[in-house]
Amino acid sequence: MSYEQSLYKIVEPVKKTTINRLNKKRKWEYGYNKEHDIVVISKTGKIGQILEIQGLRIGLPLEPQDLRVQGNKWQKIEYPKELSKLKNIFDWRTYPEEGKDKWYDFIDDEFKRRDEGFWFINNSEPTYITGSHYMYLQWSKIDVGAPDFREANRLFFIFWEACKADKRCYGMCYLKNRRSGFSFMSSAETVNLATISSDSRYGILSKSGADAKKMFTDKVVPISVNYPFFFKPIQDGMDRPKSELAYRVPASKFTRKKITANEKQEELVGLDTTIDWKNTGDNSYDGEKLNLLVHDESGKWERPDNILNNWRVTKTCLRLGARIVGKCMMGSTSNALDKGGDNFKKLYNDSDVTKRNKNGQTRSGLYSLFIPMEWNYEGFIDEFGRPVFDTPTRECYGPHGELIDIGVINHWENEADGLKGDQDALNEFYRQFPRTEEHAFRDETKNSIFNLVKIYEQIDYNDGIMNNASVNIGSFQWAGGIKDTKVNFTPNPNGRFKVSWVPNLNMQNRVILKNGIKYPGNDHVGAFGCDSYDISGTVGGKGSKGSLHGLTKFSMEDAPANHFFLEYLARPQTADMFFEDVLMALVFYGMPLLAENNKPRLLYYLRRRGYRGFSMNRPDKTWNKLSVAEKEVGGIPNSSEDIKQAHAAAIETYINDHVGDLGNGNYGNIYFNETLNDWAKFDITKRTKFDASISSGLAIMACNRHKYRPVAKRENKAIDFSFSKYNNEGNFSKLIKQWVTQQE
Repeated sequence: MSYEQSLYKIVEPVKKTTINRLNKKRKWEYGYNKEHDIVVISKTGKIGQILEIQGLRIGLPLEPQDLRVQGNKWQKIEYPKELSKLKNIFDWRTYPEEGKDKWYDFIDDEFKRRDEGFWFINNSEPTYITGSHYMYLQWSKIDVGAPDFREANRLFFIFWEACKADKRCYGMCYLKNRRSGFSFMSSAETVNLATISSDSRYGILSKSGADAKKMFTDKVVPISVNYPFFFKPIQDGMDRPKSELAYRVPASKFTRKKITANEKQEELVGLDTTIDWKNTGDNSYDGEKLNLLVHDESGKWERPDNILNNWRVTKTCLRLGARIVGKCMMGSTSNALDKGGDNFKKLYNDSDVTKRNKNGQTRSGLYSLFIPMEWNYEGFIDEFGRPVFDTPTRECYGPHGELIDIGVINHWENEADGLKGDQDALNEFYRQFPRTEEHAFRDETKNSIFNLVKIYEQIDYNDGIMNNASVNIGSFQWAGGIKDTKVNFTPNPNGRFKVSWVPNLNMQNRVILKNGIKYPGNDHVGAFGCDSYDISGTVGGKGSKGSLHGLTKFSMEDAPANHFFLEYLARPQTADMFFEDVLMALVFYGMPLLAENNKPRLLYYLRRRGYRGFSMNRPDKTWNKLSVAEKEVGGIPNSSEDIKQAHAAAIETYINDHVGDLGNGNYGNIYFNETLNDWAKFDITKRTKFDASISSGLAIMACNRHKYRPVAKRENKAIDFSFSKYNNEGNFSKLIKQWVTQQE
């Protein structure tokens, strides 16, 4: 089976007639188009393809009709030797006037490409790169000389251009793989923007002050030094500074045809723009207005340094009131979660472009981007800059003529297979070269109270090529919209339920009516666990999710044993909507529910609707030992230390017996990675943070409730049967006197 990429797709959210009509009038403005919900990065007034990258729809410029064909792949434009001899604007001023005329067009074209981007033919296909990407490829010097064109970097720069164009956005949070080129690309963009900006400030942060300084001296400064003279402003101070680059006079002023040899230096206006770096800390750039902040290795900030705290502070440096005036370019691999990775993970998750507030902004203000390692792994990029996903069926060569005889997917799998005996080493490999976001945030095994090896084995199986299990997303509805009838399940990509098993028709909606109370008809097949909530609203937009899990047990029915078949992790607009969701799931599967009773509204909701028989009583007490409330609505408390320990032990036992590699090529059949990851992070001292763990553990306890039944205490008392005792010694038996008498 060949690899199918999911990093981007071509979409058509705007009618072609609308595009053509506005193209004729050059009406497409650079920036966010609210009417069509796209970010236009074209500066020509025309758009062509619309790409969707990680939920962000981006309108590219229209392909030019007069596209000049020079080769069939990216090639740097040759820098004329005559111009290369000119190191600064003063050399240009002394250049013979009659020789300048032939270079004006070349220089103006470069400024146009820098601004609008560049089109070229790549493997017979017209290909667009942004102006920032062009400056990186054409004019930026990196450690290996000139950068190679990579399709992954093309998509990166397109996404970044959209971040710059979108007035709602503070920048990007880029989750990357090792040696993806982010440090050089961000350094190149810093120099690119700084050399065309006046009265501006550009800052660099990294996981330590030493790293930020190294990025500045080894990347930013060399790129600036090697710029052609017509892009290079006059620099103040040392040629190769250690702490600050200061641009004073803009080169662009010298590149216009109107400039003559007779113009005077004092007529020019200086840029007064600087690039510097700061030591790592929460308040690194506090109070300073920034046009661009580069955050390198932001996922590797270790305590006490906190990337979240720093971002809260530096975010204010990028705005004036509500107006965003600067951008942040943040990128990193992630440390283990307890080594700063947890903060970066939260920041990344808070940057999801599909989750916005009423102002159209993400929680962090940034836009998240993840490019899987297979797109950008050195040694597996062909001569056209495209990743070699699958093992080639014919000869394939890299950009420098090296043969590529294996696909990156196979190579990565071979590397991972070799590390499966050392889970921590495997997790580190995943963090460095992630194929999924989950890989990127893998934790160390020593940090979990459960068997993290088995949990990650299961996650890898679920994500892997070998897993053919399907999880359906959908919703439950009452038949015909009439409550308390039959429930139907309908696939729906926006549904709140994830389901991996649906019972056959004769098992669905098994409800038994006894004395006006409804009971589950599939009590012997499985059970649900639930972590509920009582309040509809949230504080600051935050709140625990309602969580529901369904689990089967061994039975003679046509149902898989010990199988988590349902996962629900959501917080609908009202608590009653959540209660109704739970009720419909219970009725459809005909199984009972064990829920914590510290938030009892759900249990009272079931009782009021006539479904008290679906609510299980706590299994660790007999009926006569239950409290009045427990008798009324059922449920189990979360305050008892014994219950907490039993709950954790239930999950632990299930993981050891039914999760991960079970031997003989068999794996567990829990296909819900969100639940597995919740188990991986579970902290028994902070149980309220782990909704999925609470409800899934209760489901396990419900299916094994016989293990928790109280055992009646027995007292061993001697029983006097009043039998006579005899001494049989000698020829005649003698009656033994009573014990009391014998003790006289």
